[in-house]
Amino acid sequence: MGMIGGSQEAFIGAVHRRGSQLDGEIELVCGAFSSSAEKSKATGESLYLPENRVYGSYEEMILKEKELPEGERMDFVSIVTPNHVHFPAAKMALENGFHVVCDKPATLNLAEAKELKKIIEKSGLIFALTHNYTAYPMVKEAKHLVDSGQLGEIRKIIVEYPQGWLIDLVEATGQKQAAWRTDPARCGAAGAIGDIGTHCENLIEYITGLHIKELCADLTIFVEGRMLDDDGNILIHYDNGAKGILHCSQICNGEENDFNFRIYGSKAGITWHQMEPNTMVFRTRDEGARIIRTAVGQLSPAANAHTRQPAGHPEGYVETFANIYRNFAFALRARWEGKAQDPLYDFPGIDEGIMGMAFIENVVRSSQDNTNKWTKFEL
Repeated sequence: MGMIGGSQEAFIGAVHRRGSQLDGEIELVCGAFSSSAEKSKATGESLYLPENRVYGSYEEMILKEKELPEGERMDFVSIVTPNHVHFPAAKMALENGFHVVCDKPATLNLAEAKELKKIIEKSGLIFALTHNYTAYPMVKEAKHLVDSGQLGEIRKIIVEYPQGWLIDLVEATGQKQAAWRTDPARCGAAGAIGDIGTHCENLIEYITGLHIKELCADLTIFVEGRMLDDDGNILIHYDNGAKGILHCSQICNGEENDFNFRIYGSKAGITWHQMEPNTMVFRTRDEGARIIRTAVGQLSPAANAHTRQPAGHPEGYVETFANIYRNFAFALRARWEGKAQDPLYDFPGIDEGIMGMAFIENVVRSSQDNTNKWTKFEL
């Protein structure tokens, strides 16, 4: 693996490195860790990489790695930069023969995401998008419960992602993570909606298979001086007739990362909180509540395939990235060996990326429309 972005100052780069290396399937061999050559060099030194495999730009890395013998050069790139770099970096990597893993959202806007799909299809290479929450064992189990009909017809969906870290103008203090996430030039058209709202949309679509038909969105900038939304509240109509409520916010004072969902069907309902990832509650009117726990009892093959710890030991955030990287590595090995990819070891790709970007643009459009209550979801 070669990495683009993820310097010592970054948050998500270190998470990707830890996750990618957890199974021993992937080795970090090179990187262009920053737009600053000095910062890239310092990061490479801290990771004990050879000096000649640490580059001053991703363009230099891609071109020089391409010149190396096949058994020595990187096999794929991991893109962990702010959003505005995702498309050009992925485009160049794919056009030069390298597979890609990219942090979400896929690109800066929907047009770039659609163009990236064309590039991926033309290259024939593998592209993974790290919507990591889909890789929790209990999320896999939730999908199984829906797919197997145990919830019945899905009628009501509530998905929430409250955070509190942007309750004041943190970006004005020089905090790097806040600075780019609140900058339209680097983040895109939305703040909280792009950062965590896309996780909400993606997780529900992954579990239920439902698509948004129309929505009614209300975005707010609560903190004076901020350029992008820090709070979002959305009513959703799904294509099967189900009704949804999606709330994401980064100004919920005292909240950490309480990503959670409640999905209710005609037969049963389920509830899951990311901060208690090993527990899901299954409810019915006639039988009450039943607790489902990771690694306990007869769980689905997908849940078992993504469980790493013995019962009672929490399946963590880094492990979800590890699951996606491991599955991506399996797909690469299958490609090299001329075998079909095992669908049990799935991961998000460019189609999920396009849906995420469409979600952002539709939500922003709905929030700005003071005439029409409902906005038809457009891809």
